[in-house]
Amino acid sequence: MAKKSITKKSKKTSKPVKRSALKSKPVSTQKKSPVKWHAAPLKGSFMVLSIIGFLVSAYWIYPLSFNYGLAFMLIFTAMFISSLISMTKAPLLD
Repeated sequence: MAKKSITKKSKKTSKPVKRSALKSKPVSTQKKSPVKWHAAPLKGSFMVLSIIGFLVSAYWIYPLSFNYGLAFMLIFTAMFISSLISMTKAPLLD
């Protein structure tokens, strides 16, 4: 049995269109210039939440479970550091 060519009818005309004609154009391989890094402006409540979360995890969770207490303290420390970076590097919004 001979293979039939796969065709699809075009919307504009009633002529069949070969599948190879439906493929998209190749993507250009040009290198783009690197984009400058911008810090995201965070709310003040993010910093407050990181401080309270660290204190709660240090006094309540850490004595009950060493692994969870340490993990939560690391997460809240990272949140606090990101809020400090946001305070100093983020653009001012009007």
